[in-house]
Amino acid sequence: MSKYDFYIVDVFTESKYAGNQLAVFRRAADISSEMMQKIAKETNFAETTFILSDNEREGGYDVRIFTPESEMPFAGHPTLGTAYIIRNEIIGKPIESLKLNLQVGQIPVTFKNTESGQEILWMKQIQPTFGKVLEIPVVAEILGLNADDFDQRYPIEEVSTGLPFVITPLKTMDAIKRVVINQRKYYELIENLDAKDILVFSPETYSQENQLNARVFPLFHGIPEDPATGSANGCLAGYLIKNHYFDNDSIDISVEQGYEIKRPSKLYLQADRDGDKININVGGKVQMVARGEFV
Repeated sequence: MSKYDFYIVDVFTESKYAGNQLAVFRRAADISSEMMQKIAKETNFAETTFILSDNEREGGYDVRIFTPESEMPFAGHPTLGTAYIIRNEIIGKPIESLKLNLQVGQIPVTFKNTESGQEILWMKQIQPTFGKVLEIPVVAEILGLNADDFDQRYPIEEVSTGLPFVITPLKTMDAIKRVVINQRKYYELIENLDAKDILVFSPETYSQENQLNARVFPLFHGIPEDPATGSANGCLAGYLIKNHYFDNDSIDISVEQGYEIKRPSKLYLQADRDGDKININVGGKVQMVARGEFV
């Protein structure tokens, strides 16, 4: 194999060595799909991305995303982390936005500074779609919880913005902490669902500056628990608007994730209803950790 430049970044974090790790490979057009999968297994991060060329095609950069087990049509932290590398290492100058060409289509990413001068990257996700509503006893068995742990005012529902998740409302932080996946029941459930991954959330948080706490379990993709999941939180944003969780047609909130696996993360969600549409943007900070070369 030829030598390939790669970078490691932490995404959805306020500082290094937290959030979700991502390996990004550059000029990868001549790496076969089989080799990409092997490299993703070698890095063993939740996702590894491959920028096929330093040049744009149809206004965007061609990017492929792999977990250790399979290729993904879309994922959140790989989108933001890869956009950060394209802007900083390929374009090499300040820009307001760029687009990634992913399997789900073109995903725009914008770069915005806060009043304190910190940069947040934002991705606009595609329109959410809503699938099956699941029964509490079925999901309770999978999560190892009791029916009373669920916020029964809201549904347990399949939601997708390119990658589907089962969005599951819980009442308390105690319930969040007690989740233990019953893998046999989990695999039985997903046989009949488009969604293969589960997000649980509650309004109780570790940090008072955040509005929700979440955990995400993508076992189907070879990841027991994900520290920060932009795709899942985009689905969560659509769910919150559809079900009037905050009694409003718009949200501007922050969600914490990853505390239970000691990779604390912070995701920013903005969403609003526009007629029959729900506009969703997911944001986060990116930290450069390392650069190197696969030989």
